[in-house]
Amino acid sequence: MGLLLLLTSALLSSYFHPGSVVKAQRVVILKDISLSMEPSHVVSRNTNVTLRCRANVVSVEKALSREYTIYKDGNAIYNKTSSTSEDLLYHLSEVRVSDNGKYSCRISAEGQQATSSAKKLEVTGLSKPVLHVNERVVAEGKEITATCTAHGERGSIFFYFYENATEIEERQVNSNQIEVKLRLSSVGTHRIHCAYAVFVRPDSFKSEESNAVSVTVEELHIAPVLEIFPHSKIYEGDELFVSCSVKGPPPTDKMHLYLSRGNQLLDRGNTTVSHRGIALAKDIGDFECRLEIGSVVKNDQGTISVTELFSVPTLTVSPAEVFQREDITLTCKSESSASERLGQEGLTYALEPPRSQLVPKGIGIFSGKSPSNDFNYTCVARAKNIVKHSEVLTVRPKVPVTTPKISVVGRAVLGRRFTILCQSDIGSLPINYTLLKGYDQLNTEAVTQPFQQALFTVSVDRPDEISKFTCRAKNSHREALLSTRLNATVIEPLSHPILTVIPGLSEISEEDNLHLICGVRGTPPVTFKWYRVGTELPLSTTTSDKNNTHYQVHGLSKEHSGVYYCEARNHANNVVRSEHVTIEVRMALWKKLMIGGFCLLVLFLLVVVSVLCFRSKRGKREAAAELSVRSTNL
Repeated sequence: MGLLLLLTSALLSSYFHPGSVVKAQRVVILKDISLSMEPSHVVSRNTNVTLRCRANVVSVEKALSREYTIYKDGNAIYNKTSSTSEDLLYHLSEVRVSDNGKYSCRISAEGQQATSSAKKLEVTGLSKPVLHVNERVVAEGKEITATCTAHGERGSIFFYFYENATEIEERQVNSNQIEVKLRLSSVGTHRIHCAYAVFVRPDSFKSEESNAVSVTVEELHIAPVLEIFPHSKIYEGDELFVSCSVKGPPPTDKMHLYLSRGNQLLDRGNTTVSHRGIALAKDIGDFECRLEIGSVVKNDQGTISVTELFSVPTLTVSPAEVFQREDITLTCKSESSASERLGQEGLTYALEPPRSQLVPKGIGIFSGKSPSNDFNYTCVARAKNIVKHSEVLTVRPKVPVTTPKISVVGRAVLGRRFTILCQSDIGSLPINYTLLKGYDQLNTEAVTQPFQQALFTVSVDRPDEISKFTCRAKNSHREALLSTRLNATVIEPLSHPILTVIPGLSEISEEDNLHLICGVRGTPPVTFKWYRVGTELPLSTTTSDKNNTHYQVHGLSKEHSGVYYCEARNHANNVVRSEHVTIEVRMALWKKLMIGGFCLLVLFLLVVVSVLCFRSKRGKREAAAELSVRSTNL
């Protein structure tokens, strides 16, 4: 409606202003575009189909140029420019399956575009393929030419060829006919037919089968011949001859002969091949004579069985357990032999390596001293140029145990459990260690691993009991060895701690030297500590190789008075403490004498003063009395 008003406004402006030049822009409206298929979107093969593209174009001009484009599966297949309003018609003549797909129509005018919705065309029916071959009878190995035709079909076509219902060839072409070379698989009559499939993305449409054609393949009258000499009862060491030849008229094509045993190619040639050698037990198997003429392959097979002259020898050792430098015997023997071809004297045995120190003692028997280390032996049996080796026999001589050593693990403490180790420096495992006390067997430990130890837990009540322990070591060797007696220190735990004071408690005075002697019963070395009650840290600490030692205090004073005690510890890790001793430091003697002398001096002075005072008073009385007498006399 808006566009119509715009067009009307332009026309009126031109009408009311005829003297002015107005250049109006072309306006185009594209609507109702559609694509239809006639007679239908589903048709059979050979139908003529018309695609009709219709659009409603609104424009001021009647003869408006417009461009039509037809698309199939998104690809442009037809383009046309028209100035009429008639529908665009696009004709598909005698449609095929290859015409299947989705079609759409696009119209363009004055820069405007519109596209119809896609519509799918479905064509049904394919022509029956026709097969032709150039020959109906061919010789073995020859090819035939087969032609398969899909009349009237178009597009990308896959052709399939079948031999007796088995697909033997597949080809893709962009035409409705293909020619291939076929080589049939075997002699006899073969039925050949073909089929095809038209590929229309993303689908494919397969045809029915073509006519069947019978082709006869005639066998070539030529064959390989395999001959084996001797024909029967072949023994090891016999000369073996195998030939491969051809029987029949020579072919026109070049031929090749191959002689093989299993996967081993023995010889090859054009007319005759052969193989000559000494029969061995491993030659048991199939020989094949193979003839190749072009693509034709023929073969002849034969099987031989070779009887052993003697079996692979076995090597054994006696005794089963061998110790260093002791007598051993190696026996080499083949369990079976062909006595009809081989006398016992014809079979010999030897040891490898030749440097072995064992000497022959009979047929296949070797004796001597065992080596000191591991040694590998192999037995070699020989007869009529046939040599066989036994499996490698490794002799591992065992080592007798050495005299065991007995020792204490850690420390032996009187009355406590401790551990004894019994160990030999050398000896093959397993080794049984037995602990004895005197003549009594206490326990046995078996050592089976390289780093395992024989440990025994015991205790003693007296120090001299330690020397009664011995141990015995034995492996599978016939001799057992006894250790020496156990020589170790038995630690006696500490007991009876006593703190002795010198000088005596009643004689301790100032400026004296005090000796605190701490003594215990037990095994040194002993660590001694002296304490004063009220002090956490020890006054002194010392370690002595004796059962007693002392701590000295020089120049005693009153401040040294107090309560003292001592502690002791040895390797038994028990701590013992003495009883408390109270020490009182008395006054020094010279101080006592000084005080006494002073007191005597004071007393003397008092006496002197008293005497003087007494005499003074007495004189005064006597003088007064004399005066009195004189006065009386007067």
